[in-house]
Amino acid sequence: MSKEHFTRHKQPWNAEEAGRLKLLASKGQGLKQIAKALNRSEESTKSFAKQQKIKVAKKR
Repeated sequence: MSKEHFTRHKQPWNAEEAGRLKLLASKGQGLKQIAKALNRSEESTKSFAKQQKIKVAKKR
């Protein structure tokens, strides 16, 4: 399994990304889709969403 490379790795989140995260989450997007759209890891997206109290849909 190849390791994915994220251009925003270890970069602080900015207001634009936070806004997109909120928007995508409000549309019912899953963690995987949101992380990919923001070019962030799922782990980073999940922890930032939790920190910002943004509810992300659980996709199975």
